[in-house]
Amino acid sequence: MIVFLDFEASSLSKKSFPIEVAWVFEDGRSRSYLIRPAPDWTDWSAEAEAVHGISRDLLRADGLSVAFVAEEMIRDLAGHQLYASAPSWDGKWLSVLLRAAGLPRHALRLAKSDEAFLDAARRRMGERFSDQEVSDLVRGVIGVTGPPPVHRALPDACLELDRLRLVSKAAAERAGSP
Repeated sequence: MIVFLDFEASSLSKKSFPIEVAWVFEDGRSRSYLIRPAPDWTDWSAEAEAVHGISRDLLRADGLSVAFVAEEMIRDLAGHQLYASAPSWDGKWLSVLLRAAGLPRHALRLAKSDEAFLDAARRRMGERFSDQEVSDLVRGVIGVTGPPPVHRALPDACLELDRLRLVSKAAAERAGSP
C-alpha cells in the first residue's frame, strides 16, 4: 500500500535531527509522533522552530523515545511503498532516527511522491497518452494545490495523499473513465 511520510526537524544543517514524524496510508489511516531528542542530538535552529512551532520544551514533555518511534515505524511501514515530498531530507532524518535506535539505516526506504503521482496518472490514463501528457497533468494538479499550509508532519503527509487522490481523479477524467 502507498504511504506518505513527512518529518519535521531541528534545522536544515548537517547535524539536524528529526523532531516529528507522521505518515498516512492510502486508505487514510495515519500516525503522528513527536520525537524526544536523543542525548547527543543538540543541533537546534530558532528559525526552524519559528516555522514548525515545535519547541524543545514540548519535545521534552510530549516527545516519545527514539526507540519507540523507530520500532513503530518498522512495525507499521515495512513492506509498504513509502513516499515523501523531499526524500533526500526525509530520508536523512529517517536514517538518523533508525541509527539512533540501533536499527539498520536502510530498514525503510523512501521514494519521491512525484513517482506515486506519475504512476497513478499512468494507470488511469493508459498508454495512449504520452509521458509528457501524463507529466503535464501531474504538474498541473500539484501546481493548483500549492505549498503545504502548515509545516507539521501530519498535515504535510496528508497533503501528499490529497494530491494523489486529485491526480487520480484528474487522470481518470482526462482518460474519459470513471
